[in-house]
Amino acid sequence: MLPLSMILVRHGESEGNVANKRSRLGDNHDFTPDFLNRHSAKLRLTEKGKEQAKAAGKWLEENGLTQFDRHYVSEYTRALETAALLDLPNARWYMDFQLRERDHGRVDIVTDDVRKGQFIEYLRLRKRHLFYAPWPDGESMAEVCDRLRNNIIGTLHRECADKKVIIVSHGDIMRAFRVILERMPADVYHAIDNEDPPWFKIGNGQIIHYTRIDPNDPKHVLPRMGWVRSVNPFDPDYAGHDWKTIVHKTYSNEDLLALANRSKRLVNDE
Repeated sequence: MLPLSMILVRHGESEGNVANKRSRLGDNHDFTPDFLNRHSAKLRLTEKGKEQAKAAGKWLEENGLTQFDRHYVSEYTRALETAALLDLPNARWYMDFQLRERDHGRVDIVTDDVRKGQFIEYLRLRKRHLFYAPWPDGESMAEVCDRLRNNIIGTLHRECADKKVIIVSHGDIMRAFRVILERMPADVYHAIDNEDPPWFKIGNGQIIHYTRIDPNDPKHVLPRMGWVRSVNPFDPDYAGHDWKTIVHKTYSNEDLLALANRSKRLVNDE
């Protein structure tokens, strides 16, 4: 059984976030030889990123969410810094490489013009399905979900049932958790990721909170995650949503045929 409560936190703004943002605007001065020769695991938080981590920690404190039975963190430097800056009392962190960011392969640390110039065919094919398409020599979102389900989710079931857990990791890891815990179909993920609505965005310092305990009735406890909310403490207007009920949808035979016909129409439209 999964934990009673699980908090996911994205690391604060990193050197890589800033470099990529500037590169998309045509400024590549961050991509120095030293920067290009570093593995993305070693990228650190910016001063803004540190403030975002502290803001996340303050939100947890203000909402009475500082006591956890288990603390997990990605081994990437920006995640380690974020976890420490949450300043949780008596925290004892387990580092786990399975919580690393999605592998971006050959487009991990490259300028925006190189990405669009050398990988134009891949970017075109990627648009066909944002869940199944991998980065060049990297991971697809489906593979990230498999990694989490086969390792982290299994550990949570075995070791953290009925406990309170916090996990500090990365944007695509948190999206993968949403897919798994909310039973999100691949086509739904593709549509949402393509639209990029504010409620689904995961900014730096974003917090996603899952619980098996009904927020409106503490006596109502489910055997699975039943409710989720999302907040960005550093910039509350950026992204997030209040508590939502997680519905595990099932499909009739007719539903399946309708979905198949819809998929066929989408392919033909392309």
